[in-house]
Amino acid sequence: MTDGISSHRTAGNPEESAGAEGTGVEDTGLEDTGAELLALLSGQEHDADLARLHERLERAAAADGLLDIAYRVVDSPIGPLLLAATEHGLLRVAFGVEGHDGVLATLAARVSPRILRSPARTDEAARQLEEYFAGRRRSFDVPLDRRLSHGFRRSVQEHLTEIAYGSTESYTEVAVATGNPRAVRAVGSACSTNPLPVVVPCHRVLRSDGSLGGYVGGLEAKHALLAMEAAA
Repeated sequence: MTDGISSHRTAGNPEESAGAEGTGVEDTGLEDTGAELLALLSGQEHDADLARLHERLERAAAADGLLDIAYRVVDSPIGPLLLAATEHGLLRVAFGVEGHDGVLATLAARVSPRILRSPARTDEAARQLEEYFAGRRRSFDVPLDRRLSHGFRRSVQEHLTEIAYGSTESYTEVAVATGNPRAVRAVGSACSTNPLPVVVPCHRVLRSDGSLGGYVGGLEAKHALLAMEAAA
């Protein structure tokens, strides 16, 4: 599974503000990295050197406590997926149709503007997703940072991980399972706002008549995931 080359800039992005006063630049080498980046912009270096400098920036930002959210974009059979993680776990999985730049901007506003494309923190999630799409994995065991969900929505999303691979439940069944049988519409809302689709399998929730219902990644993606699991 390959990384995308997505980029994002926010007011507090370490790529733009890592040299700010009081960030320990002299200790981490960010000052020297900045000078080398200027050389790159002058055409004095090459793409390989740019990649090397970005890796140095990742390490320096993490070492100096400047990296709150690390992200990458991976390819998948249902389109590019944005993976974003904090030090506590996987925070967000987003489909291309959601608009990755918009998702990152929302994370910057709701969690922290200190965001950097840094694959290392999401390596395990990327590996497990690759195994899942290859038919070699039926559940995920990466740490999750669930801070984007609260109350009943969070209760629903926690229940979703109990729906087995290849199985489905109706919105009504999920409402009953979470202790609020009348909250069918609220279950639908919890599924549609699930910040961790695929990993937290909201695609396994259907309408009572067996029709697909909605899906944050689009109905084509939901159908593809269900078909893949049914065929395993």
